[in-house]
This record gives sequence, C-alpha cells and structure tokens, in this order.
Amino acid sequence: MAEDDAQKTEEPTSKKRDKARKKGNVANSTEIKNLGLIFTAAIGIALMAPSIMRDITQVLVRFLETPENIPTDFEHLRLVLGNLMRDMGMIMWPFFGIMVLSAIGFNVVQVGLLWAPKKIKPELSKISLIKGVKKKFSMATIVEFLKGIVKLGITALVSFSLALPLLGDVTLIPDMDFSLVLERIYWITLWLLAGTLMVMTALAALDLLYTRYSYTKSLRMTKQEVKDEHKESEGDPQVKTRIKKLRYERAQQRMMAAVPEADVVITNPTHYAVALEYKSETMAVPKLIAKGIDSLALNIREVAEEHDVPIVENPPLARALYATVELEEEIPEEHFLAVAEVIGYVMRLKGEIPSRPSENGN
Repeated sequence: MAEDDAQKTEEPTSKKRDKARKKGNVANSTEIKNLGLIFTAAIGIALMAPSIMRDITQVLVRFLETPENIPTDFEHLRLVLGNLMRDMGMIMWPFFGIMVLSAIGFNVVQVGLLWAPKKIKPELSKISLIKGVKKKFSMATIVEFLKGIVKLGITALVSFSLALPLLGDVTLIPDMDFSLVLERIYWITLWLLAGTLMVMTALAALDLLYTRYSYTKSLRMTKQEVKDEHKESEGDPQVKTRIKKLRYERAQQRMMAAVPEADVVITNPTHYAVALEYKSETMAVPKLIAKGIDSLALNIREVAEEHDVPIVENPPLARALYATVELEEEIPEEHFLAVAEVIGYVMRLKGEIPSRPSENGN
C-alpha cells in the first residue's frame, strides 16, 4: 500500500475529481460546518434572545409565581406539560429553523449542490464487523479523537476566560429576579460563543487547508493511470494513428481517381504536380482536384499520361498552387493570369480556340 502511494505522484485530473464527486467523495471540512453553526447561533442569540427570553418569561412566570396552582393529578399535569412544550416549541422554532438552514447552507458553500445516491446506497460489503472495528480503532480515528480533546480544551479555556468576569456574583443569582437571571445568562452565553468563535475560526481555517490537501492527496494518480485515462477519453494513440492513415489513403485514392477528369497537370517538372479542372460551360474559375510531391507527383503524372491529360511544365506556378490551394478549392485571384495562360495554351492544343501565330510556327 505504501509503495502504491509512493507511485501516485500525479495531480488528479478533472475526470478523476468528477468521478469522486459523483460518488459523494468531496473535500468537506467538519470544522467549517461547526464554525458556521456556532456563528449562526451567536448571531441568532444576539438578535433573537431578548424576544425569546421575554416570551419564555411570560410562559414560565405563572409556574414560578404561583406554583401552588399547578394541578398535580396525572391527567391535568400531562395537559399542562403538553401545553408548555407546545408554547416553548413555538417560541424556539425560528431559532432552530435558522440553525438547520445554516447547516445545509454551509455544506452547500463548501461542496456545492451534490446529489450522490451511491453514497447512501446500501451495500453488504459495508456491513462488516471486522471493518467496523478497524475503522473505530484506526490511526485516523485516534487522531480525530485527540484533535477533539485538544479543541475542546482550548475552546473551554478561551471561552471561560472571557466569561469569567461575569461569574463574580454568581452566588447572588438565586436571589435575582427571573428576568435578570435570563439577562445574565444571555450575556454569559454571548461571551462563551465569542470565545468559541475565536478558537473555531482558527481551527476551521487550518482544517480546511488540511482537508483539501488530504482530499487531493487521496485522489492522486500514478503515471500509468493518467495514461490509461487519456487513452479512455481521447482514444488509443495507435488506433487514432491507424484511422488517420486509413483516411489519408482513402483521400489519396479519391484524389487519384479524379486526375483523369483534369484538364491540365502543371509540374515542377519532377517534384511537384497539381491537376486542374476547368469546364468553361459550368465553372467560372478553374479548380484544383489533385496535388502531390515526389512519388505522389509521379503517380499523378503517370495517371495523366494514361488518360491523355495535358502536362505543362511551369515550376513557379506548380509550387505556388501546391502551397496555397487545397483540394477542391478554386484558384485564387492572384494566380488567375498564370493559370489562364496555361488553360489557354491547352485549349489551343486541343483546337478549342484558335492558335496564336507563334504557336503555329508563323
């Protein structure tokens, strides 16, 4: 296992990350979620606690001021407790609702919207006593346990250090008015949350960095895995080369089959050959239907000779047409004059237009 990890030197590809995400394997920091919940709780208490305490006081005041009026028989007591729980729930539900939304929101902020049914799909392989015991007593679990103890200790130390000044007269709380007791609890709670937030912010930042590093490390790939993935997504290079070669050969066959339809082949004379087609009745401009160099140029000339296609030597024009014109493209304007002279020469040879005096030897 250690040897396999040592070979995983390549950063995970986007495809590997996407596969892991679909399985529900994402870099999710627990400390960030905890920080979000505590931050939400602090804001909620700071904004909502006064009204919550006022409502709770109104609900509890009748029990605290006139406890002798509380019925003690089972049926009435059950009814009173049911009403109390309902009233308390109505008072507290906005706060707890915000906490639930916060938990969901901070999770979405970290990993985005994620639907991974494979994560919750029941698998028999997961139901293993041996694996469960190994997981409970693994090194990662022990490290997390120790981290929790250290985190709890630091948080308690900082929080109580901030709240300690408010605990100086704690012995007087039993003699205070109930509303003052709630107010004192309110301020103590805020100071405890402030201290917790200070510690949790630092821990969350460190945990986020560590979680993302650990996540990326767990997805690292060997060089062979990267090559295999590339082959899978892009195709085997050997197969692609073979396909490219076949396409080239077929394109050459089609091109050579078009040479007999040419009206003229212009050569270098030995290194370049381009075949032009020009049907004055249907074409406004000549079109290049075949071209090649060296052995392919030789083949074009041989086919042209077999089918009595005129061959004209014009090295500059042959090289220029080969370099600037693709198959099945019309001749560009800059070559009109030179090509027109060649086409005219061929047409005069065929008797399609009158010969010039110089070409008749006069």
